[in-house]
This record gives sequence, C-alpha cells and structure tokens, in this order.
Amino acid sequence: MSKLIPVLQQDEIIKMVASVARSISSEYQDKEIVLIGVLKGSFIFLSDLVRHLEIPVKIDFISVSSYGSHTSSSGKPRLTKYHDIEIKDKDILIVEDIIDTGLTLAFIIKYLQSFHPKSIKVCTFIDKYERRKVNINIDFKCHVAENGFFVGYGLDFAENYRALPDIYHLNL
Repeated sequence: MSKLIPVLQQDEIIKMVASVARSISSEYQDKEIVLIGVLKGSFIFLSDLVRHLEIPVKIDFISVSSYGSHTSSSGKPRLTKYHDIEIKDKDILIVEDIIDTGLTLAFIIKYLQSFHPKSIKVCTFIDKYERRKVNINIDFKCHVAENGFFVGYGLDFAENYRALPDIYHLNL
C-alpha cells in the first residue's frame, strides 16, 4: 500500500509561486512572453503562476511522454501534443511541474529551438537534481528537492493524485 508523506502545504506553495512570478515579471518587464506549459503536470502550477504575473503573456501547451505508469523516466521522451502559437523571434518560458533527469526538458528545448525563438528560459515548480543526467539551466524554480517521488499539485503517479492541493512524497 502506498503512503503519502507531506512535503509542501498549499499556503507554502502559494507563497513560492507568487515569489517566482515576481521574479519573472521583473525579468520580462516591457516584453511579451509565450509561456509553454508541459502537460499534464504543469497545468495547475501554470494556472497559479499566470494569475500572479504582472506582465502580458500568451499561453500554449505541449505534451511529452516519458514516464507512463512508472516512477522513473524511460529516458525516451516523445512529443504527443505540439504547440499552436507561432514562436519565431518570441521570448519563450517553458513551464514544468518537475525537472528530474533533465532528458525530457533537453528534448523540449531542442524541439522549440528548431522554431527559432528569440530566447528560451525554464521555470519549474520542483527542481529535483538527484537523478539529473544532463546539464540544464533552470532560470526560475520554486522548490529544490534532492530525492523522492512527488505527487499532488498537478504531479501524478499513473494519473492519480494530481488534484491534491498539497505536495507529497509517494512512498511505494
């Protein structure tokens, strides 16, 4: 039987998101950016993030699969939903729920670079560096974690636990 161990409560999450939103708003003052949320995990974080931003943004989504119903990445990401907004010569901010090995993010960056945006930066809710396999620059992050498998606040295990308002470590 799985056990949920509390990591972050909703009030802590809200403060972290507001703080990152202030940093992003400052960085992109007088610019219009395109936020590209990585589905499905980022949708709750992205929703909260845009409500705290003080700058104009456009929002788009892509979907990349690499986990399936496992707790570790297959290491072979595949694009399952493409972006819709024209991003050539635009400032792009990729919004992720969690960055683990970095393989999926490296794949996304390479894919988006092929459309020649002006810039690409990365924002994640959780920077989990324990299993990092590629060097990834993360420009904005809310929480840093060394290890654990996290669920809640959009993060899932086999499509379960996404709707939890807090973040938990899933002990299988």
